[in-house]
Amino acid sequence: MRLVYLLLLLPLSLQATPLNDLQAFRQVYYNLFPQLKLKDYAEGIYAIDPISRQSWLAIEEFPPYEPAIDAGKLLFETALKKDKFYADCFENKGIAITQNYPLWNEQRGEVITLAMAINTCRLKYQLPSLSYKQGKIAQILAYMAYTSRGQLINIKVPKDSAKALTAYQQGKAYYYQRRGQLNFSCALCHLNNAGKRIRSEVLSPALGHTSGWPTYRLKWGEMGTLHRRFIGCHRQIRAKFPKAQSVELRNLEYFLTFMGNGIPINAPSTRR
Repeated sequence: MRLVYLLLLLPLSLQATPLNDLQAFRQVYYNLFPQLKLKDYAEGIYAIDPISRQSWLAIEEFPPYEPAIDAGKLLFETALKKDKFYADCFENKGIAITQNYPLWNEQRGEVITLAMAINTCRLKYQLPSLSYKQGKIAQILAYMAYTSRGQLINIKVPKDSAKALTAYQQGKAYYYQRRGQLNFSCALCHLNNAGKRIRSEVLSPALGHTSGWPTYRLKWGEMGTLHRRFIGCHRQIRAKFPKAQSVELRNLEYFLTFMGNGIPINAPSTRR
């Protein structure tokens, strides 16, 4: 009987629109944590774990990501070529735009993340790409995100683009797919078991997961990008992983960030 019920639900889930997904995704957390408002999920694990929250509030008095903001601002305002700057590659001169990324580019037929757009800008002026996981790109992203603090995540999946919907669905499928020696999926930890403990760690909610990146992780002792964290999750479950900014991970970011629509940008942030 249970199998028949699941089979009946399967076509409905496959036919779900991104908006249907968004509503169902949020409802899971509204049921789990009825005391939280949507904006609270910008705080990640600190919204649901009071012990971690106390430590985080103390750290926030002297945030370890502040040097990254300053370094990123300097890099952002340094000429790439004579009279050409990063600002020339972006709408609104690159200020307060993080909430709109990743975005779908119909002409290129792919998801464009902000990190990818930064390196595309560099290539335009014949400069080498930056590493996608840490270092200068994390600093530039930290500064750009800081100018967007408080802005609500606003990701679009164009209704008239079959390719955009396919990219979104691929990101969604990747999120729910089990992989690795431990046979885990992203959803298994951060959707099905959000708020529960795995060893000494409390599993964070997926809702708003992308709002705080790039992040200074205490474990790393430095700033890192969202894709660095994606890859770290793969390693933890002993799974093969795509490269940072691969199609798979960009589509994953597209889906997961869309799920966070309406949550304020709170990056850069500090995480364990």
